[in-house]
Parts: sequence; C-alpha cells; structure tokens
Amino acid sequence: MAKVQRIGIIGSGGIAAAHVRAYKQLPDVEIVAVADVIPGKAAQFVTNQELQEAIGYDDHRKLLELDLDGVSICTPNASHHVTTVDALRAGKNVLLEKPMSVTLEEAIDMAQVADETGNMLTIGFQPRYDPNMKVVNDIVQSGKLGKVYYVETGGGRRRGMPGGTFISKQLAGAGAMADIGCYSLDMALNALGYPKPLTVSAYTSNYFGTNPIHHPEANKFEVEDFGVALVRFENDVVLQFKISWAMHMDTLGSTMFLGTEGGLKVNPYGTGNWSGVWDGRVGEMKLFHDFMGKQTETPIPVTNTDMNLFFEKVRDFSEAVRDGRPAPIPGSQIVIQQAIIDGVLRSSAAKREVAIELPF
Repeated sequence: MAKVQRIGIIGSGGIAAAHVRAYKQLPDVEIVAVADVIPGKAAQFVTNQELQEAIGYDDHRKLLELDLDGVSICTPNASHHVTTVDALRAGKNVLLEKPMSVTLEEAIDMAQVADETGNMLTIGFQPRYDPNMKVVNDIVQSGKLGKVYYVETGGGRRRGMPGGTFISKQLAGAGAMADIGCYSLDMALNALGYPKPLTVSAYTSNYFGTNPIHHPEANKFEVEDFGVALVRFENDVVLQFKISWAMHMDTLGSTMFLGTEGGLKVNPYGTGNWSGVWDGRVGEMKLFHDFMGKQTETPIPVTNTDMNLFFEKVRDFSEAVRDGRPAPIPGSQIVIQQAIIDGVLRSSAAKREVAIELPF
C-alpha cells in the first residue's frame, strides 16, 4: 500500500482553495495543516474546506514543525521568500505559486537554499501541462525553425485588473508582469531552453489602474498595468515582451518564433475582456516555411482537451515527491524569468537599457 503523503498549505486565500481541490483528488494525499498570518483565518479555512483532520495555525513556522512531505505556498508575493526558505530549511519540499518572488535577490537566495538543502522547489506554472504548449516546445527545440533569432510574446486583456494585494508594490513587487506576464515569459523561455538574458530596455505605465473610471482602488494602485521590453540573450536571440491588464485594444497579438528555416505563430485562446493571456490553453497554431521552393503555411492541429491543468500541476508535484524525481519546474530555472522582470522595472525607472547580472 502506498504511503500517504502529508501536505501542508501556507496561505489560505483563493488560490489555496484551488490547491485543496486538487489534493483532494489524489487518493494517497492528506492535507494535515494550514497556516495563515491573519489570526483565525487558517482555522476558518480548514472548516470551510471540510479538512476535518487538519490543524489551522497562525504562524507558518509552527506548521513546519510537523512531519510533512511537502507544502504548497499560496501567500501574497511578498511572503514567498521567507516562507519558502523556512520550508526548505525545515526539510520540506515546496510547490510555490507564481511569481517566484518580489525581487531578483530573493529568487537567487531561494534557489540557492533549495540546492544547499537538497529539497525540492518547484514553481506553479500550470500552462506547461497543456499538450499544445508541449507541441510548441517540440517544434522550437526540434530544429525545424533553424536558428531562432527573434521571439515575440506577451498577453493583453482589454479589461482585467485585479485589486487588493495585486496592486500593492510592497506586497506584489510588480503588477501585470508578475501576475500574467510571467506566463508569457515561461511559454517563450521554456521553448528556448531558458537562455541567459544580458540586457533589457523597457517601458511601463499604469494609466488605467490609477484612473478611478477604470479601477475602484485607483488611489491605492502602485504597480504597472502595462509593460513592454526588448530582451537580449547570450545566444544572439532577442525577445519582445509586452503585457497589459487593460487597454483600448482587443489583443496584443500572437506569440511568434522567427527562425532561419521557419516561423511558428501561436494565437491566444478565447475571446472577451479577460482572454488573450497565456495562463492556460492556446488557440490556432501555424508553421510558416518553404517547401519545394514555395512559401508554405502548415496548420498545426490543436488538441482540444478538458484536462484540468491546475490539477496536473499539483499531481506532478506530489508524484515527484513520492518518486524522488527532480522539481518539475525548478526554481533555479525561474530565477532567469525573475531577472527579466527585475530588469524591466529597473530599465523603466531609469528610462534606459540596463544590464542583467546573474551569479551563474
């Protein structure tokens, strides 16, 4: 009989409920504890989620004293660093919600602690489990495009600005880039093999978020609702990254990979104000290439599936812990993404191109 996995959850907001729903579908997993910094909130969450055997704590360090196989960290961005480092040093494997951290320095430290302790740190990018995303990776990495030299990615909602902790600079670190832009970056960077970035030239704004016509918390809005950047990488690839929570436009366009032998165009999925973001599925895909001297366009079949990508993310973490596999989406990889977001913020503030420096 398989050993029952003991799981703890740190943070008891909406995303934590999604983790609970996923874990409940795994027969060999038991949620034994929940922690939240707000007094009484974890205990109420335990009751609301019908976790009869779980204990609610007001201090995550008390939760980490338990015998646990893994923890899901579902706190606001500003708490990701301290809770992750504490969990790793307490001998726990960690599934951390995106974005990885608020600052690049925090991300580097988290990855280093995971390496030092030998415990797993995986970051929650569920779009990777969409079979169509895997097709994108396969095409780019197959060499069919030749030398990839330019990539364009990003996402834009006509309207779709969150509030609360998402718009606080202190708690979130960044706005649209950290919330939805991280998905766009992961889509492109994962297909490219996460090359090392060298420089960033960027612009950000928050004209919509700070306008009370468009946002009910305009007087509290401290982060960007739009950003665009040109990123240079060490393998002579450039990436144009653009993201928006709100705009007077229906889309910021497709994701494109341009290569010397072909090009891949991937359209965003869905329609409406909250669509156009790479946080789940993809739309139409098409390969542009020459065939027998003729310019040719080949549609790439899109797999329509009712797969629950969030569940797949949680299951993969659980099975990796059980089987002793490496982190499905290692924190050491996502540090590169955090470096780009950090570079965007620095470049926008300085109004010039900035260098990206990584300790590896």
